[in-house]
Amino acid sequence: MPVFEYAPAPESRAVVDIAPSYGLFIDGEFGEAGDGKVFKTLSPSSEEVLSEVAQAGAEDVDRAVKAARKAFTTWSALPGSERAKYLFRIARIIQERSRELAVLESLDNGKPIRESRDSDLPLVAAHFFYYAGWADKLAYAGYGQDPKPLGVAGQIIPWNFPLLMLAWKIAPALATGNTVVLKPAETTPLSALFFADICRQAGLPKGVVNIITGDGSTGAELVAHPGIDKVAFTGSTEVGKAIARTVAGTKKKVTLELGGKAANIVFDDAPIDQAVEGIVGGIFFNQGHVCCAGSRLLVQESVQDELLDALKRRMSTLRVGDPLDKNTDIGAINSAEQLARIRALADAGEAEGAERWAPQCELPSSGYWFAPTLFTGVTQAHRIAREEIFGPVLSVLTFRTPEEAVAKANNTPYGLSAGIWTEKGSRILWMANKLRAGVVWSNTFNKFDPASPFGGYKESGYGREGGRHGLEAYLAGAAEPTSERRGYLPPEAGGQGEGEHDR
Repeated sequence: MPVFEYAPAPESRAVVDIAPSYGLFIDGEFGEAGDGKVFKTLSPSSEEVLSEVAQAGAEDVDRAVKAARKAFTTWSALPGSERAKYLFRIARIIQERSRELAVLESLDNGKPIRESRDSDLPLVAAHFFYYAGWADKLAYAGYGQDPKPLGVAGQIIPWNFPLLMLAWKIAPALATGNTVVLKPAETTPLSALFFADICRQAGLPKGVVNIITGDGSTGAELVAHPGIDKVAFTGSTEVGKAIARTVAGTKKKVTLELGGKAANIVFDDAPIDQAVEGIVGGIFFNQGHVCCAGSRLLVQESVQDELLDALKRRMSTLRVGDPLDKNTDIGAINSAEQLARIRALADAGEAEGAERWAPQCELPSSGYWFAPTLFTGVTQAHRIAREEIFGPVLSVLTFRTPEEAVAKANNTPYGLSAGIWTEKGSRILWMANKLRAGVVWSNTFNKFDPASPFGGYKESGYGREGGRHGLEAYLAGAAEPTSERRGYLPPEAGGQGEGEHDR
């Protein structure tokens, strides 16, 4: 049989025009920060400077919030059908510019173009289409006959899915009649700034969406600003706790989507090849920079050897390298800081006695890279089994019975997601009812739909984004869903407690 050699398939960088500098987008216009401060954004795959971006201070945050407050009066008064027209227009423009945006996202974030092109951008457009459909149907969402918007939403998004997290937050906020001040992550500000241009292209009224760039101090100013009615944050549990402390005692509504340490559970009757693909997608998608990544593999003892052999063969075929190469499976780690954290935790895994394995692969000489890595002999006491690594590192634990699998899966301060691999539907339902996770996938992993709610429990945060549930956080006086609607029964009534059927 002939052996086919690898040939690069690069995506053209020429489709995106990155300006040498960008200002803040406030009240429909780009402008410098009040004190003139700037910072640089780098491409993690090459460490080259992509652009210089304005650093917003307290004065700039105040201007953005006031612009959003002023725009709220007219935006919230529009009929839902009129707001929907703008959302539909934004969705169509995103589709038209999807190739440009995908290249930009891969350059600024480091993720493979195959993922930004085939996963991120279609979902971004889908969220705007979905919430455009809700804009004139809010009375039928289950939150009262005449639900009202809250006002100004302060939104802070992470660096792992910059444009997708923007869509998760801005689309429902605008559909419900709120205005927005959004701060993207310091290391990935460009796609949000390009989205600002899309807002102008769509004719969105000035001040409805404002984009302010900066570091953590900018986000802290936004959260604490008295003119903010709603805070939406996706990011680390540590920062989420700080936000919760800041808004405590105020009337601000808050949703937090934080870290995770998801269990991907494989039973002995699972289809091995299918499970291996789900495991690989669950932990190595987006370099493991996924809050719901399946970073803990729980495999039934009787199939451990067979599964690990197949998994290692599959990992050996993964290609690490240039994010703009369409053949790349694993791109660059987003920053030097994140790479240092991944290395430290991986070294701790070895020091604590776990066995480390990684396929042979040549990493590029410049940029931030980490090979896909597997740890076996892991116990629940290991740091790599307890702490969120947020990188392409998988910890393998074993179990014998479904009860043991549930106990190990729930033995974590997080509660964002889980995966179950088995041919028995009854076992899937039993496990899903026992697992303390906001999202449970069965015989798949990392599947998202704008109509499906997403969120977690415990230190993974609270509130839901996506679906009808995602509207609630942006509506004033929206009552919590009743126990009957949630399928909730308190433990004293013989139920499992909050959230056991909320998936």
